[in-house]
Amino acid sequence: MFIAKKHLSRRTFLRGSGVTLALPLLDAMVPAATLLAQTAATPKPRFVANFIPHGMSPGYWVPDTVGTGFAMPPIFEPLAPFRKQTVILSGLHARSAEAPEGQSPPDHWVASAFLCANKPRRTAGADIYNGTTIDQLIAQKIGQENLLPSMQFAVEDPGANSSNCGEGYSCAYTNSISWSTPTTPLPMELNPQLAFERMFGSGGSAEERVARRQEDRSILDSLMSSLTRFKAGLDPADRLRMDEYAQDVREIERRLQIAAKATAAVPTNTSVPAGVPESFDEHIKLHFDLLALALRADITRVATVLFARDLTIRSYPESGVTVAFHAGSHHGENDKRKAEYAILNRYHVSMLAYFIDRLAKTQDGDGTLLDHSLVLYGSNMGNSNQHRHEDVPHVLIGGANGKLKGDRHLAYPSMTIPTGNLLLSLLDRFDIRQESIGDSTGRLEDL
Repeated sequence: MFIAKKHLSRRTFLRGSGVTLALPLLDAMVPAATLLAQTAATPKPRFVANFIPHGMSPGYWVPDTVGTGFAMPPIFEPLAPFRKQTVILSGLHARSAEAPEGQSPPDHWVASAFLCANKPRRTAGADIYNGTTIDQLIAQKIGQENLLPSMQFAVEDPGANSSNCGEGYSCAYTNSISWSTPTTPLPMELNPQLAFERMFGSGGSAEERVARRQEDRSILDSLMSSLTRFKAGLDPADRLRMDEYAQDVREIERRLQIAAKATAAVPTNTSVPAGVPESFDEHIKLHFDLLALALRADITRVATVLFARDLTIRSYPESGVTVAFHAGSHHGENDKRKAEYAILNRYHVSMLAYFIDRLAKTQDGDGTLLDHSLVLYGSNMGNSNQHRHEDVPHVLIGGANGKLKGDRHLAYPSMTIPTGNLLLSLLDRFDIRQESIGDSTGRLEDL
């Protein structure tokens, strides 16, 4: 039970010139002498799905033992601080990424199958057909009262190809992992500045937003008097929460300004859109910081993140290796090259760990954002050197409002359990009961 001196709606917003500021959960939003389950502090479930192409280096991601007490494998070591809320899944089969019988393999063209477990229709025309992805099913269930029912982020330009991405498959299947219907892919937001404007820029014109950025003004500047009056009626703990929240908003704005100025100096014939950091490290951290802020303020409860597009030639110097992502995945079963690829995989997981750390350090009602979230990270390839889709890596992190027990490695028989079974089981955690989804044959045992 929480006691508070006043009661504000959880849906309280502060509005200024071209700005709408959603607020974090405050004690003042919890009615006095009311049971937790009947208040705004009731834990709100969140779901975040992250897709990474090209599988992981064999021998470096599967724990040595099943159950609890396993040694964290090298690729997943960045998640060690959160192992009590981590479940590693091995042995799953991404059948939806394999070719229909009698056809050449889609392999690199069906990232969209990751969250629906359907084999996309082979077409480069307008008659695309995939499947409604679980993030959108979850958003329909828990996201309709939010400013943004769901958010979609990308860290590599999803519009960089023509309509035909290869093997006769539409680029729609590689450009988005989030589909609101089987024929409607949702655009993945590449530009952190545009994501920020969606979160906080409601009510203003594009010209107002551009002028504010050019003058290096914060969105909080037009809210200063409102913020001061609002905080005056709060208790000290809530005032501190508001100050921390405002500081986070200003820090993200500062980094967005740096990215905008850096890309403004880049020649116009480059592929970097204005406002998008050239560094993958800064780009994805900006996205994750924005997402953590959106989850904290209950702007959204559902999100997807596309780490990279299939066949990317991008390299990640911050990882400590220079090999390009796709080239590194074709390691030729050479031990030295597999070890090098594992370093790259570990770097990607360290970016995920950055986000998980933000959730773990953010108070949310009677717990943390991590306690109340379910984060999925996975791929639709196992050993990408052989273009194999069995034994694909998946990991779940978070408490899922008490519906997921961590510190476990669950191993399933190879080529036996489709990834659709995982998706069906994840829907259960959000009280969405379906008989099947995609290629599912049942629910995951022991999850």
